[in-house]
Amino acid sequence: MRKIVLLVMTTVMLCACHPWKRTIYMQDAEHSNAVSQMVDYQIRFKPLDRITVVVSSKDPELAAPFNATSSYNSLSNNPLGSSYSGGVTSLQVRTINKEGYLDMPIIGTIYCTGKTRQELSDEIAKKIKDDGYISDAIVNIQFADMKIFVLGEVARPGEFVITRDHISILEALAMAGDMTIYGNRSNVLIVRQCDGKEKFIKMNLLDTNIFSSEGYFLQQGDVVYVQPNKYKSATAEINQNRTFWLSIVSTLISIATLLVTITKK
Repeated sequence: MRKIVLLVMTTVMLCACHPWKRTIYMQDAEHSNAVSQMVDYQIRFKPLDRITVVVSSKDPELAAPFNATSSYNSLSNNPLGSSYSGGVTSLQVRTINKEGYLDMPIIGTIYCTGKTRQELSDEIAKKIKDDGYISDAIVNIQFADMKIFVLGEVARPGEFVITRDHISILEALAMAGDMTIYGNRSNVLIVRQCDGKEKFIKMNLLDTNIFSSEGYFLQQGDVVYVQPNKYKSATAEINQNRTFWLSIVSTLISIATLLVTITKK
């Protein structure tokens, strides 16, 4: 009898270990192990990104036309001339066009695709200085609506606004409340737009190799899809079958009750 009890307890413990094992990230990680990671990653501009560009100077009147909404451009044929008057302080959200160019006031178009915020800021500032408009120009660029999307087996699926130059897939999952116990940690899908086409990147979050994967750091517009594991699928099928059979049984009981009632009459 004791052997049977021990056998049953051992079986229960082994069965309990498997679900626990399936929910652990980076299972091959060991204490003090150094894992290689993508070096100096930063989000880079793509066509159709929406950004704000702020030009500043010791002389605010010189910088103001570069920050203007369209109402500035109608004030004077010479936006840097004495006829310029301030007052409009809202910043214009600018969109990089499909060819990767940004149309800036006064200095014209700037190619943006593939550049970081710092690289593009430095290039615009240099052009303003070289063209003789402002000798001490400083340019600050921000994304207007940099978003990622997390779908599937997470606690809070949805759209998330990103305010930093990089975000990892682990941080994105944390923003979405982490995966549910039904999330397939060994096969997380990232959908990314590249050159007008959809690119699919599969991530195994049970493995520390994720740190060197091209999908570890997300890009603007990425969709992270956490697929359900086989246990969720099995549970859904069981529930569906249970509902079906309960419906059949309920119908049969109703018919039997009706027949009994008719017979008594």
